[in-house]
Amino acid sequence: MAEANPMLSLDALTFETADAALEQGCAAIRAGETVFDLGGVRAADSSGVALLLAWQRRARDAGQKLTFINVPGNIDALTQLYGLDGLLARS
Repeated sequence: MAEANPMLSLDALTFETADAALEQGCAAIRAGETVFDLGGVRAADSSGVALLLAWQRRARDAGQKLTFINVPGNIDALTQLYGLDGLLARS
């Protein structure tokens, strides 16, 4: 398993950062990353939840299992609100 990736240089997973974040995460997956450390993320909205699900789907399509660590509390709250908390792989 790859070392935990300090999820790139992302400090926000929001609507404004979604396009760049999606590509950055997909590039990390293509490079073989399997653990995304979200400890540096300070802002997130519902687009962040969509990004995590999209990255997870891309990893699965590539035959990999993606795990998230240090997920921000507001993403946890949103996934619970949307009934998606069981869909994100955690370490």
